[in-house]
Amino acid sequence: MTDTTTDNSIRLAKRLSEMRPCSRREAELYIEGGFVSVDGVVVEEAGARVTMEQKIEVAPDATLLEILPVTILLHKPVGANGGIGKDGSPAVHLLNPASLTRSAPGQRFLKRHLANLTLTTPLETKASGLLVFTQDFRVSRKLVDEAAKIEHEIIAEVTGTIAENGLALLNHGLPFNGKPLPPMKVSWQNENRLRFAPKNPKPGQIEHMCKLVGLTVVSLKRIRIGRIAMASLPVGEWRYLQDHERF
Repeated sequence: MTDTTTDNSIRLAKRLSEMRPCSRREAELYIEGGFVSVDGVVVEEAGARVTMEQKIEVAPDATLLEILPVTILLHKPVGANGGIGKDGSPAVHLLNPASLTRSAPGQRFLKRHLANLTLTTPLETKASGLLVFTQDFRVSRKLVDEAAKIEHEIIAEVTGTIAENGLALLNHGLPFNGKPLPPMKVSWQNENRLRFAPKNPKPGQIEHMCKLVGLTVVSLKRIRIGRIAMASLPVGEWRYLQDHERF
């Protein structure tokens, strides 16, 4: 739709309030909620201008419920910048309607869902896995302010021969940046894959730990943060955190 400025154009919210009828504020809520289309195209900007000749439609399921802040879960691919360093294109650029997964329960996509997002769980560019973006201050407070309490699950593909007491040291007894690391759960999944469950892991920490026990990390993938698992979310796709889900 063209945001025309001809003499006979008016704001979409004004036109809708005259059509429905409803208050101007109610019209704005319908529009911002993604329920209004102009000539068959959904328009979310209440200030868009329309002419009397254009067809305005309101979706049958339109409501005036408040638009709540959202939290987004992204399966970051290797090479996308997850908020650490400057290498790679920012992972937030992967958030668009085309990459919204079809494998999760549906929620109406709105352009405003991609505005004012906070990346709460940075991840190294060379790693893949779960990233969390949010507009919700409660989620941000949980994952940032209480980061030391939130367990992450990370899968490391490794090569090399582990030291005789290496697994025990990975669980507890290794330093990082000159300080002893707290205990964490580390176990073998198969002969070249380790599962780490640290709380608030730091960039480079797992690679450093593996090096100290004779192993080289080939790849890293974060598959869980708190109680939220990435599960079957495809690489490069994202979904909304559901109302019943908690970190």
